[in-house]
Amino acid sequence: MKAPSVYLHALGMINALGGDLDSIVPALAAARSPGMANAHTGIGEAFLGSVLAPLELAPPADLARYDCRNNRLLLAALAQIAPAVEAARERYGSHRIGVVLGTSTSGIEAAEAAFVYQAQAGNLPANFNYRQMEIGTVAPFAAAALGVQGPALTISTACTSSAKAFASARRLLQLQLCDAVVVGGVDSLCELTVQGFASLESTSGVRSNPMSRNRCGINVGEGAAVFLMSRDEAAVRLAGVGESSDAHHISSPDPRGVGGELALRQALADADIAASAIGYVNLHATATRKNDEMEATLMARVFPGRVATSGTKPLTGHQLGAAGATELGFAWLTLAREGVPLPRHLWDGEPDPALPVLDLVETERCLPRGGTAQYVMSNSFAFGGSNVSLILAR
Repeated sequence: MKAPSVYLHALGMINALGGDLDSIVPALAAARSPGMANAHTGIGEAFLGSVLAPLELAPPADLARYDCRNNRLLLAALAQIAPAVEAARERYGSHRIGVVLGTSTSGIEAAEAAFVYQAQAGNLPANFNYRQMEIGTVAPFAAAALGVQGPALTISTACTSSAKAFASARRLLQLQLCDAVVVGGVDSLCELTVQGFASLESTSGVRSNPMSRNRCGINVGEGAAVFLMSRDEAAVRLAGVGESSDAHHISSPDPRGVGGELALRQALADADIAASAIGYVNLHATATRKNDEMEATLMARVFPGRVATSGTKPLTGHQLGAAGATELGFAWLTLAREGVPLPRHLWDGEPDPALPVLDLVETERCLPRGGTAQYVMSNSFAFGGSNVSLILAR
C-alpha cells in the first residue's frame, strides 16, 4: 500500500538575510544580505553570516535554563508558525504533534562565553546551564515551548542535520505516530565551528564564491528555519526523499560523488519522476574546492540536459545544521508564493574549466506556471559521507 503524502504548510525563518519572511523574501530576490560581513573572531577577521535581527523573544520562566542565542533563534522562527501549530493542537491534540529538528552546534556559544567568564571569575556564571549547549535538547526545548507532547527528536549529522529531519518527520506521519510535526533546524555562530573549519583550511576571508575557479572556502553562518508538516493537503508536497551514507572520508567528499548521486536518484525514484521534471535545484555549493567539484560532477550525470541551479550560501553563510531546512525553505517559497523568483547564484562569474557547466541562475528567473505538478530539489552533503536530497512538488 502506498504511504500517505505529506505536505509543508507554514514556514518560519531567520538568518543573515533578515528576521522573518517579510524581510527575507525581498532580500533573497535582490541577492542582498545585510548579515554577511567581516567579523572579528578568535582567529582574527572572518567573513560570517550573522543574524542582525534582535532576538527579543526569550523562553518562558519555566524554561529559562535553556535561554541562549541558539534557542532564541529557534524561538524567533517558531513564533512565525505559532498560529499554524496552535490550529494543529486544537485539531489533533498536543500529544499528536511531534518535533524533529536538526542542529550541529546547539548552544555551544553559551558554553564558550561561560568558560571565558569562569577563567576570569573562577566560577561559572549563574545563568549558565549545561542544557543550553547540549545537542539533544533542541527538539525537547521546542516541544516544551510550543506545548506539544508528541515525539521530540534532535538530529545532528553535521551539514545534513536539518535535511534529514524532513525524512524522519515524514516517517512519523506516514507511520501514523503523529498527525503533525514541527520540522527544521537551527544553528548559531560559535568559535568552535569557525576555528574548526579554519583549521581544516576550509574558510574564506571574503564572501564565498561557489562554482568559481576562484572559490576558496566557506563562510560560516547562523539561523533557523522551521515548517509545520502534516498529511493535510496543501499547496506544496514533500514528494521525494533520498538518503545515503558513503563514509568515504571523515571530512572530504567522495570525488566521484557516488553517494551523493545515489541520494539524488533515490529522491527522484521516491517522487516517481524523471530528472527532466525538476525545474530548479538548490545546490549544497559550499565553495570549497572538493565539495563543488563533487557536486558539479554528479549534477552533470543526473541532469545531462541541465537544470536551473543556484547555491545560496553566499547570502546566508553555511548554517551547518540549519542549512538543509533553510535551503529547502527557499525552494518552498518558489512554489508556495506567486512571483517569488528562483534564488540567484551570487558569484564572480568566472567558471572553473575543470568543472561541468551548470545552468546557474544569475539573473531574475521564475519557475514557469502550468497546470501540471512542478518540482524543485534541494541537496545537502555532510562530513562522514552523509547525503540527502529532498524534492518538493506544487
